[in-house]
Amino acid sequence: MLRQFRREPLRNLIPTVALILLAATTLSACDKSEQQAAESRAAAKAAQTERAGPISWNASAAVFEMNGAPLRTARLWTFRDSADGFAAVGSKIAPTADGLSMTVADPTLRSPKGLAIDGADYQLVLVRLTRTAAGEAWNGALYYSTPGHPESGQYFGKPVIGGNPALSETTTMVYNMGQLVMGGGDWSQSIINQIRLDIEDKPGGAFVIHQIAIVQNPDASAFRRPEAAPKPAPAPAEAP
Repeated sequence: MLRQFRREPLRNLIPTVALILLAATTLSACDKSEQQAAESRAAAKAAQTERAGPISWNASAAVFEMNGAPLRTARLWTFRDSADGFAAVGSKIAPTADGLSMTVADPTLRSPKGLAIDGADYQLVLVRLTRTAAGEAWNGALYYSTPGHPESGQYFGKPVIGGNPALSETTTMVYNMGQLVMGGGDWSQSIINQIRLDIEDKPGGAFVIHQIAIVQNPDASAFRRPEAAPKPAPAPAEAP
């Protein structure tokens, strides 16, 4: 009887021990899974490269800087868990912790209206983004509206530096709107109500837009738009 009494508690402990071992195994698997996920995120982040340029984003101060000095800013959108009033036409956008993700179906991305920015004082537009999926046709045009005219193909700029990032590359596109591709000095002579970014001409590409800002240009000689190469003169007609 004594021997049977001593065995009984041991039999009762077997299910408990099994549950403890199962729980330990489950926790170990969860820890391993979380570690693998963290390593994957770290690897993806490490795979991203940022193109060097005179203007950079200072994350700790939350400002754009040029050669280490903060730029005077009229508007700054950081897209931290919010679209900040920006809206797409057809494309899928979603705020994330890193910025505004955009899968391109239609190139148009518009800012909020009513910006009321003096184009004479604030001529640079900065767009910092990362390409997350390859695209077929880069565009990068920046349109705008004023009290005098709506968005138009007669008034737009293109990035002077930083355009068309490679896959997993982060870049800060700099638009010198004081030197438009089309429109002459219209930006500098206008109050800017809204901006519109056309990232790509064909669907399929994807980006995370980290920040967009409209800032002063501290160096009037910087960020000049390259002049178009002169067309060659026609060859003289051959004598008959």
